[in-house]
Amino acid sequence: MRPLYEGKSKVIYLLPEGSLLLVFKDEVTAFDGARRDVVPGKGVLAASLSALLFEYLRGAGVDNHFIRQPGGNAIEARRADAIPLEVIVRFKAYGSYLKRMPLVKPLQTFREPVVEFHYKSDELRDPLLLPRDILESGLMNEAELAEAERLAVAAARALRELYGRVGCDLIDIKFEVGRLGGRLLIIDEISGDTFRLLCDGEHLDKEYYRKTGDAGGLLKRYEELLRVTREALGLGRQ
Repeated sequence: MRPLYEGKSKVIYLLPEGSLLLVFKDEVTAFDGARRDVVPGKGVLAASLSALLFEYLRGAGVDNHFIRQPGGNAIEARRADAIPLEVIVRFKAYGSYLKRMPLVKPLQTFREPVVEFHYKSDELRDPLLLPRDILESGLMNEAELAEAERLAVAAARALRELYGRVGCDLIDIKFEVGRLGGRLLIIDEISGDTFRLLCDGEHLDKEYYRKTGDAGGLLKRYEELLRVTREALGLGRQ
C-alpha cells in the first residue's frame, strides 16, 4: 500500500474497504521537529493506548473514528474528512498557556475548562485562532464550532475522571476532529504525545522528553502510562 499521508508520529494508509490504517512510528519529536529520536517500541504503546482510550470514550458517549486494533503498532479507523484544527482542553495552567497568560500561576486550576483552537501548520507553529477566525475562514460553521467544543470537553472530562480513579491528574489534552456523514467526531490518536498527565508528580507523557531529551526514559514512562490506564479501566495484566 502507498501511504495516504505521513506525519511526524504515524503513517496513514487507505484500506481496500475504505477505512484507514494508522501505523504509529517508533519516533518522538519535540519543538516542531527540532528534536527527534527513534524509540523502539513506542509505536506499539501509542497504538495500544489509543485503542483503549477510544473504546473508553465511545462507551462514555463520545463518538470517534476507532474501529479496532488489528495488532502491533496500528489501529483501523473510519475515514473522516480531517479539519486542520487542534482543539485543546486545559484543566490547569501549563505550557504555552502560561506564555500568553502570565497573570495566572503554574498549575492553577481553572474554574471551567479552557478550550483553545489552533490552526494545524508546522510552518506557522500551530497558531491560536479566535472563534471568529474559524468562522470567517470557513474552517467550521457556528454549529460545528459549538459541537467541536462540546465533543472535546466531554472527552477531556471523561479522561480526567478515568485517570482520577488511580490518583493521576490530567492537566490538558489535544484533540483533532473530522467530518463523517454530516457530523463531527474525534479522530487521529489519544496518547502520551497528545496530553499531559501527572502521576505522583511525574509526567507520564511527552513533556518528560521536552524537558530532558531522554528518549529511553520516555519509553519507560509510556509503558507505565499504559499500565496505569489498564488499571484505571479495571483490566488485568496483558
